[in-house]
Amino acid sequence: MPFRHPDRAHDLATRIDMEVRERLEEAVDFVCLEALVQARRQRGLPPPVADSAADRRDYLSNVSAFLTLLERDLTTGLTSDQRSRLGAAVSAQNHDQAGLVTTQVTLARLLPDYWQRFDAVRTRYLSEPTTDQGAAPPEIDESGRERRGLLARLFGRS
Repeated sequence: MPFRHPDRAHDLATRIDMEVRERLEEAVDFVCLEALVQARRQRGLPPPVADSAADRRDYLSNVSAFLTLLERDLTTGLTSDQRSRLGAAVSAQNHDQAGLVTTQVTLARLLPDYWQRFDAVRTRYLSEPTTDQGAAPPEIDESGRERRGLLARLFGRS
């Protein structure tokens, strides 16, 4: 996997964290946009619009809900050593969206089966009918797009 960041001024661990964060933000972006589209489709509404404040609020609500669910599911069953390593990495964070993403980056580096577990939570999140989500799981887009996800745009990362 080639690194997409041309800046080589950071050490390898930092560059890996940056790459994991970017891939994680893209994956969360996909899940939350899909949940928003499904919910709109289920209610017979038009697709979300990028410049709509209400759509942005709904999207951010999905981001918080998904990241919270992901954290709860992935931290259940951690060993005491894994919990202490996770706690040391994210001890100063609060539970805002940036903090939740930081927790996921740490978990992705800590758990060898992180992406399989992420996918299981994604499938369950998108298949559970709620007021914020639709009922059918999406087809996964494997296009390998290189654009920044909405989380990266919201947090101002390039």
